[in-house]
Amino acid sequence: MAVLPKRMTAIDPAATGGAEVLVPVERPVPEPGPGEVLIRVAAAGVNRPDVVQRLGFYPPPPGAPSIPGLEVAGTVVAAGEGAEALIGANLCALVAGGGYAQYCVAPAGQCLPVPPVLTMIEAAGLPETLFTVWTNLFERAWVGEGDTVLVHGGTSGIGTTAILLGRLFGVAVIVTVGSDDKCARAIEIGAAHAINYRVQDFVEEVKRLTGGRGVDAVLDMVGGDYVPRNLACLAEDGRHVSIAAQRGAAAEVNVWAVMRRRLTLTGSTLRARSVEFKSLVACEIEREVWPHVGAGRLKPVIDRTYPLDQAADAHRRMEAGEHVGKIVLVVE
Repeated sequence: MAVLPKRMTAIDPAATGGAEVLVPVERPVPEPGPGEVLIRVAAAGVNRPDVVQRLGFYPPPPGAPSIPGLEVAGTVVAAGEGAEALIGANLCALVAGGGYAQYCVAPAGQCLPVPPVLTMIEAAGLPETLFTVWTNLFERAWVGEGDTVLVHGGTSGIGTTAILLGRLFGVAVIVTVGSDDKCARAIEIGAAHAINYRVQDFVEEVKRLTGGRGVDAVLDMVGGDYVPRNLACLAEDGRHVSIAAQRGAAAEVNVWAVMRRRLTLTGSTLRARSVEFKSLVACEIEREVWPHVGAGRLKPVIDRTYPLDQAADAHRRMEAGEHVGKIVLVVE
């Protein structure tokens, strides 16, 4: 076995602020504990929570590294007790932090094998959005074949993942986006319909597209004044799932409408959930989704890649809102 270095290059900003704080620094190579693996990172996904953490509004949960990055792909080069069998395996992993680095520790239960049909860049763009969409849309909103759902941010990582999973499982996905070009891209990826929210009232469009019935579920990352509008889009017995609140955490809800139409309001965050919970989700994804990945039927939409030392530019692109799909850092 090759001798591992003691130090590594990582992005670990000393202070919160603009994208310019994301500069390469040296950090100790982390050591895996029991049930953990050390991954030599080939690529790491960039996600909206990374930006919010950089700005100082989403600190890492207790015990997580200060290094940002919630998903990685690479090769296992060391392992703690109980995970030794994974040494040498090519894996992608959901992590609570640490992805923007040459080496990253991951709980073995949160890892998934990288099949030959995926590049490491593609594999790095799967875990965070896949875990998020699966747990919220397919578990909390219990959508299934024949359902119709509304997803905001349709060309984001979350949005494109929802579209792709919808295609696989017979769910019609209506998305909102901010331009006609993004509407065209969403349709190309597989959305049933795309609404340009800058020029169309998405509530009226959803009613028109569904013949007045409404959608079975809404996956919302906007919050604020979108919440009552989302509820107006729901069919009877519809489910509203909140996963972020970009326009604010407070919303006014007509409780009588919720009662009369038997609506369900729920939501979740993933990062601070236990290793045990995320490992259960990984098992379910490996059983239900990973056969499609292995057969080449599910690949993430990759917008652009950047070298690790250009993480600041990756964040600037995400903040500009021009991306379609996943932004990925290439580490080696």
